[in-house]
Amino acid sequence: MRLTWPFRAAQAAPSPKPHRPTVRPTDRTRLSVVLGSLDRLHLLQPAIESVRAQKVAAEVEIVVIDGGSSDGSLPWLTAQKDIITIVQHNRGEWQGAALPKRSWGFFMNLAFRAANSEIICMISDDCLLLPGTLQAGLDRLAELEGQGERVGGLAFPFRNWPDDQRFFVGKTLGGRMMVNHGFLLRPALEDVGWIEVEAYRFYKADSDLCLKMWDRGWTIRDVPDAHVEHYVDPGEALRMQNNATMAEDREVYGRRWKELAQQELPSRQEYDWQDPAGTADRVFGPIRQRADQAAGS
Repeated sequence: MRLTWPFRAAQAAPSPKPHRPTVRPTDRTRLSVVLGSLDRLHLLQPAIESVRAQKVAAEVEIVVIDGGSSDGSLPWLTAQKDIITIVQHNRGEWQGAALPKRSWGFFMNLAFRAANSEIICMISDDCLLLPGTLQAGLDRLAELEGQGERVGGLAFPFRNWPDDQRFFVGKTLGGRMMVNHGFLLRPALEDVGWIEVEAYRFYKADSDLCLKMWDRGWTIRDVPDAHVEHYVDPGEALRMQNNATMAEDREVYGRRWKELAQQELPSRQEYDWQDPAGTADRVFGPIRQRADQAAGS
């Protein structure tokens, strides 16, 4: 019997090649606009109209997650045949027991998972998408992916009306760009495990999401030709300064990303652009006037 010896002298293993993820072109024929809302019908309606007014070379769906509004939002939403409405009551009692208080991340993940597109545009119910914004995002995505970039998100410059004069995108810890309003790509969301739902109640969950994307090799870039107006309710800034939840969320965020905090603190990247149509003044102005009148009565 002849024995065969398949063993060979050990050879040095080849050096591992740097991991360069394959960039697969995103399906840009469809996109989903998602937002959460609670008892803000007066802001929700113009936000939805600003989405509907977008002229874009793609099928656009709208997904709204409502926390159990009692101001007429729910009847209005369910009557809108172009909106996917999800209701998740987040306050009060049911069958004698208090409803569990869910985090912002919990709500947004519901909307993200319900979206039927690879491109998810996240806005707030107090935002206006200015004309051309969604198409600018699609064009920018095509440009970056054409250059071989693995895009996880695209940040739309926004302005806090009426406090800010200039549009900006945020850079969080380590100088890494983040998405307050803009595109998030489903493959990136899935790769990082979606938004953290336990560690943060409301604030910093979006920053944390973006840092997780950067850590996994996804990039987040700006879209200079996209613009979002964000309404600041009277007294909101003061509430944020005295908000215990914000302080707690900031502390968690700082501990989690303490090495990046030592490199660079959050900042803004600003843009020299003004809306020639004065959209925010025209839409938000009457809303602010009514709010001021109500506060003074």
